[in-house]
Amino acid sequence: MFIYPLILLKNIKMMKQKIEERVRIQDLPEDERPREKLLKEGGEVLSDAELLAILIGTGTKDKSAIDLANEIMSKYGSYKGLAGRDIEELKQIKGLKEAKILNIAAAFEIARRIVEEVQRYG
Repeated sequence: MFIYPLILLKNIKMMKQKIEERVRIQDLPEDERPREKLLKEGGEVLSDAELLAILIGTGTKDKSAIDLANEIMSKYGSYKGLAGRDIEELKQIKGLKEAKILNIAAAFEIARRIVEEVQRYG
């Protein structure tokens, strides 16, 4: 009879602990933060998720920008998998609103134009 409430209470404590364990970017050492790494070492050393996190900018109270970026990369597999996705589809990802999506869309469009220019002019 009393076991169920104790299990429920334990699960709530574990969920709260997971939220508290979430690493915020500002809590990372400076040399591990995506923007600082980009400035110091260049874009080549950043993972796809770290580059995407820079475009996302900020996270939510539950997820850092890196967490959001990792979730997106896991869902779509690569930039190619993410490219061309509908804004409404991307809005379904908790924490990803229109402004962040438009930052990503603008970066993809810039990349597309660079490729087009290189193909056209060599």
